[in-house]
Amino acid sequence: MTQLQVKVLRRRAEAQDIDSFVLARSDGGALPAFSAGSHIDVHLPGGLVRPYSLCNDPLDAAHYRLGVLRDAASRGGSVAMHDHVKEGDVLSISEPRNNFPLHSAPHSVLLAGGIGITPLLCMAQRLAAEGASFEIHACNRSLARSAFVGELQAFGERFHLHLDDGEAAQKLDLPAVLQASPAGSRLYVCGPTGFIDFVVNTAKSHGWPADHVHLEYFGAAPQDTTGDGSFEVRIASTGKSYTIAADQTVSAALQAHGVDILVSCEQGVCGTCITRVLEGECDHRDMYFTDEEKALNDQFTPCCSRAKSAVLVLDL
Repeated sequence: MTQLQVKVLRRRAEAQDIDSFVLARSDGGALPAFSAGSHIDVHLPGGLVRPYSLCNDPLDAAHYRLGVLRDAASRGGSVAMHDHVKEGDVLSISEPRNNFPLHSAPHSVLLAGGIGITPLLCMAQRLAAEGASFEIHACNRSLARSAFVGELQAFGERFHLHLDDGEAAQKLDLPAVLQASPAGSRLYVCGPTGFIDFVVNTAKSHGWPADHVHLEYFGAAPQDTTGDGSFEVRIASTGKSYTIAADQTVSAALQAHGVDILVSCEQGVCGTCITRVLEGECDHRDMYFTDEEKALNDQFTPCCSRAKSAVLVLDL
């Protein structure tokens, strides 16, 4: 996969524990174009690779901007960004990929929980440039923790800020928002797992078609691993088999044997590590594939998913 070298042109505090990072190509050239909802993989100090959504105008060919929440409870990516990445540093990144694209609709409802505002801000910029009908709701614990508010206010009455510590009248009334949306509207939601589940379940209960509700998780829900056992993975190109222990991921176990699979989020959220499955039954634990895609049993995310069968044969 192509990697680009970029320099951190600017780092700025956007809210409590949230900083933005503006990146440009080290050689001064144009960056690959991207569409609203895209993310890039960032290679961080210490060897971590993490996906971050792009939150600048997609028409800006010279820069990528990231918004990163410093989460001490995370697995190290956000802490590495905040503690070790400074202006002038050079980073390796992937080209943009989009697993969360906009779709044509008479109206779009954008719902962000916390740092989930990053891809939705980019979507709002794109929709505004097209003159499309949309509204964007940012839900945060407090004003101090609300990023990019100044930019969002430029959308006027289309922007709604909902604060946990604010007056009752400004709290998000999701049923009212859904009921007021015209037929054929599409809903986009990004944020913590609990927030996304609340939005998805509310939309379902109000009759919204599942294919008009689009989502992107920033992290996977905790998995119950008490019943995990070992299984075998066979590499189709070599015929070699490797045992995956109960406490190992497929990607980590294979890497230990020199079989490298590019991973990023390590939680089954971003889709970077997707691998074709030729034989066997998958135990899907990702947040990336739809139920229909999981039922096909022809690909899985080796960073977190496992096997229900004794053997998985991978197209590697």
